[in-house]
Amino acid sequence: MGHRELSEARPDITTLTTGAELRRWYWRKEELVAHAKRLKLKSTGGKFDILDRIAQFLDTGEVAAPATPKPKSKFDWHSAPLSPETIITDSYRNSQNVRRFFKSQLGDSFKFNIEFMAWMKANVGLTLADACAEYRAMKTREADPNFQSQIAHHNQFNQYTRDFLAAHPEASLEDVRTYWALKIQQPSETGRHEYHPDDLKLR
Repeated sequence: MGHRELSEARPDITTLTTGAELRRWYWRKEELVAHAKRLKLKSTGGKFDILDRIAQFLDTGEVAAPATPKPKSKFDWHSAPLSPETIITDSYRNSQNVRRFFKSQLGDSFKFNIEFMAWMKANVGLTLADACAEYRAMKTREADPNFQSQIAHHNQFNQYTRDFLAAHPEASLEDVRTYWALKIQQPSETGRHEYHPDDLKLR
């Protein structure tokens, strides 16, 4: 296997002066949290929320104003009677009450899974009947021998693992981790670190 020198050394996050440069590199959440605190920015929230906060500060010198919280529905998903016509609200919770409802509609085999829970959160305004239809559609897709579950956009390592192993079925997870560790030392013009056949030259 050929050896390829890293085109650029991964910089110290404290030396970056623009949001564009910050986004070219892969940062662990704890690195972003520490840098946000160093800059006296809010350091809570999701990894990409923190990255956006730092990038805006580097580009403008301004601290993003906190979002005004929107009033949430008072619908109680823990105890309210549920029916197929019940509207999914922004206060939705995966409660035992909801589980019982779905089991009554979809059978005892019903289980919450990541894809379905994400669908519920993303579809405020639709009904539980719509949710049941979507769950059945998900199960139909899963029955396809070629089915692959969706990987969240922010989970770059899982996507890299899937793509690497698809290209190299004989590889081990240790191989994937080795190349991933090298990959994230590289800059990315898109801000994402995705598998490429040339990654094998990194070692």
